[in-house]
Amino acid sequence: MSQTLYDRVFDAHEVRKLPSGQSQLFMGLHLVHEVTSPQAFAALKERGLGVRCPERTYATADHIVPTDTLLRPYADTLAEQMLAALETNVAEHRIRYFSPAKKQNGIVHVIGPELGLTQPGMTICCGDSHTSTHGAFGALAFGIGTSQVRDVLATQTLAMDRLKVRRIEVNGSLGVGVYAKDVALHIIGQLGVEGGVGHAYEFAGSVFDAMSMEERMTVCNMSIEGGARCGYVNPDETTFDYVKGRPFAPSDSDWDSALSYWRGLASDGDASYADVVRMNAADIEPVITWGITPAQSIGITGTLPTADASPLTEEALRYMGLEAGAKVVGMPVNVAFIGSCTNARFSDFEEVARLLKGTGAKVNSGVRALVVPGSYAVKQQLAEHGYDEVFRAAGFDVREPGCSMCLAMNPDKLTGSEVCASSSNRNFKGRQGSPTGRTLLMSPAMVAAAAVTGAVSDARQVFGSALGEAS
Repeated sequence: MSQTLYDRVFDAHEVRKLPSGQSQLFMGLHLVHEVTSPQAFAALKERGLGVRCPERTYATADHIVPTDTLLRPYADTLAEQMLAALETNVAEHRIRYFSPAKKQNGIVHVIGPELGLTQPGMTICCGDSHTSTHGAFGALAFGIGTSQVRDVLATQTLAMDRLKVRRIEVNGSLGVGVYAKDVALHIIGQLGVEGGVGHAYEFAGSVFDAMSMEERMTVCNMSIEGGARCGYVNPDETTFDYVKGRPFAPSDSDWDSALSYWRGLASDGDASYADVVRMNAADIEPVITWGITPAQSIGITGTLPTADASPLTEEALRYMGLEAGAKVVGMPVNVAFIGSCTNARFSDFEEVARLLKGTGAKVNSGVRALVVPGSYAVKQQLAEHGYDEVFRAAGFDVREPGCSMCLAMNPDKLTGSEVCASSSNRNFKGRQGSPTGRTLLMSPAMVAAAAVTGAVSDARQVFGSALGEAS
């Protein structure tokens, strides 16, 4: 019987049907961090329970870690308490911990793939919304809440409903200056932030076939912003080449066995879907959000909606200080942030470094510009290629790895009503640390263009021919 990858992997991990009608699903990999795990571990202790499969659980610190210093204790006492709790819990339960002290840590959705922990056909969970990132490998990856973190620690399973599967095909060739982030924002803009509720998104078509793994991770990362419970790309040779040789990847004879299994995971050509949505790559230009949800976005040459479009539109225009029917190009920015689990991988920084070096562009004097690697491995790669010095010479502040200004549970925050050009994934009110701060989501190249000009700008115009050469 023909199946989608989603159903194939779901069936392989289903332990049993529960009386509620849900499925008890085995989790092949559980990733934990310092924010959503302390209460979960405390709940285990209250019940006298241990961690069921410590060998399938891996921990890191990312959300609250300062990016300007490695010194302990942290100035934020709550952050210090959370990190101390994580250190105590992983030691007690014999969980592998990638720690800041050993310069092993990074954003959980960056280090999982780069270490080879993330593999095709897995079920993966983490107490973080953007766990959907790992679906780029042909895995089913779910963000879960603290009570579910407790459940997985105790049983290595989750109670879940089976999702409908929507196939999203994007075919054609992307234009110069159009990136995976633009594809993700375009899809969300077309389908809405609730369009994927009750669904898994299967990303397919020639655009995804041509993407690198890091680009696929960017799109799957944003699945949750479109309301989907998870998103994935069918694994192929690009996937297998990325995984091979990584520290936790299968090796020697195990590799051949794993590869044989992985090759059989992809959705069948005649598989059935809840629906199929088709989009044309030629219709996608650099995209920027203008409002307070990731769906409130426009192409960089577009105009803002009219104020009477909806109450949410009126609210967003008022909050962002924008005029209905105007263009967002030219809006001044105060902060430029390149980082987060969406766009803090080596290729993201490599592209921007090439643009800066190729044009000799410098950060505008009125802009505070941050570059925050997604992991220590990424930081080391930047140093090895000299890209960290390219960023510094251009006026960027190159920081230590961490989540940083994506959600501001650390010292990296907006102040007052600052406007931030950000490569992160959410533009909700107050998301970046200030209740009146304003966030504009865009690709790293577009963030760099805003940093250089001091305002929202079209990277294709700012970097010109250098952009075409770097793409």
